[in-house]
Amino acid sequence: MKVTEHIENAKGKTLFSFEIIPPQKGKSIQELYDNIDPLMEFQPPFIDVTTSREEYIYIDKGNGLLDKKLTRMRPGTLGICASIKHKYNVDTVPHVLCGGFTKEETEYLLVDCNYLGIDNVMALRGDAMKDEQYFMPKAGGNDYAIDLVKQISLLNQGKYLHEVMDADNRANFCIGVAGYPEKHLESPSLQSDLKRLKEKVDAGADYVVTQMFFDNAKYFTFVEKAREMGITVPIIPGIKPIAVQRHLQVLPQIFRIDLPEDLIHAVDQCKNNAQIKQVGIEWAIQQSLELKAAGVPVLHYYSMGKSENIRQIASSVF
Repeated sequence: MKVTEHIENAKGKTLFSFEIIPPQKGKSIQELYDNIDPLMEFQPPFIDVTTSREEYIYIDKGNGLLDKKLTRMRPGTLGICASIKHKYNVDTVPHVLCGGFTKEETEYLLVDCNYLGIDNVMALRGDAMKDEQYFMPKAGGNDYAIDLVKQISLLNQGKYLHEVMDADNRANFCIGVAGYPEKHLESPSLQSDLKRLKEKVDAGADYVVTQMFFDNAKYFTFVEKAREMGITVPIIPGIKPIAVQRHLQVLPQIFRIDLPEDLIHAVDQCKNNAQIKQVGIEWAIQQSLELKAAGVPVLHYYSMGKSENIRQIASSVF
């Protein structure tokens, strides 16, 4: 079922969903299941599964020589989506990236998704590789998320890259895209960023999931400005609880977001990460309760593969 259909069927009730990351190569999928299991009591209608960018590794060849190889440390997004869908009877949303994929590879991935009965995809540009200052698209790939949205929309119409298929079983993907309440880190302004979001929606995006934020006022302002611009699709807030001290530095640095002074002060008063984790849980609970009271369609949690803090938050909210 499509994410938008889940929202429509809920008739105004706020739904619970979360996002997971694939395990590293060589790790068992059981750890992932062990973290999903405690969250299933909250009846998520869908679970997002991220896709990792490729990265370079250096293999010691001896004699001071290094061999540079391109690899993915966390492959398996589509396999995990199929496995979760089968094991838990829940819809899954694979993240489809521009970065690292040609248009042909993207088309093959979408065909596989269709065969597996996956109805939703999240269309993202993706981040720059670790050794790149700025994002560089793969040769033959999509440059921006809007290009990816357009490719998926055309495939929904039976229009493949090099031919129009007279197909009796066309894909019908529900397309999600990202939104940034504090603007994308590369955008010159929030207004400019909202224009890009409007273009993605006009190109075929069906719903928006926001980047994490810690001040609900930022989300409410973002939604208000989006509506003023004519963006009418559901805008789902993304929530991530603070868990360790270094989040105070890492999250603003990576995502270009502001942390409220009250949250910073509360974390600074903590003596260890266990206390910080509890502060993060309590902050996210208050965020979630306010957002739920405002009637948001879904509360979407960035779990990073760990469920205990998300379980505690959901227990107080749902």
